[in-house]
Amino acid sequence: MGAASDWKVYDEFLATIGQKVVSLNGVDQVKMALFLSTSNCGSQSLVTAQYATLTNQVANANGYATGGVVVATTWTQAGGTFTFNCANGVWNASGGSITARFAVLYDNASPNKDLICYCLLDSTPADVTATDGNSLTIQINVNGCFQGTQTS
Repeated sequence: MGAASDWKVYDEFLATIGQKVVSLNGVDQVKMALFLSTSNCGSQSLVTAQYATLTNQVANANGYATGGVVVATTWTQAGGTFTFNCANGVWNASGGSITARFAVLYDNASPNKDLICYCLLDSTPADVTATDGNSLTIQINVNGCFQGTQTS
C-alpha cells in the first residue's frame, strides 16, 4: 500500500476564496466524506465544486454515514505562511468493511456545501479498507491540508 497523496484544493474554491464567506477557523462546519474509486471527486477542475455534484460516495452502512463526519478545523499564521488544518476523520467499521479511495473536505455550512479539497487515500492508487472491528483514520499531514504565503 502506498502513502496517501497531498490534499488537492479544488480550483473553484481557490478561484472564489476572496469572495467566499467561509470561516476555515472552526466557525463553519467542515465535514470529511469518503468516496469510491468510481467517483468524480478526484479532479481539481470540477466545473461545479459542490457536494451535490459528487458521485459514488461510500454507502451508508458498516459504520459509515452518508455525508461523512464533522472535523474540527484551524487556520493559523506563522510568519508569512497561513495553514488550513483539520482533525483526523475516523470511522469504526462495524457489521462489515468500509472501503474508500478518496476523502473530501467540504464546507457543510455554506448554502451549496462548497468543496474545499480532496485526497487520494493510497497514491498507488488503490482502495483502502477497514475490516469489521477496525478503524479507518484519515490523518492530515504535518503541513496541514494546504498552505498559502503572504506576499507584499
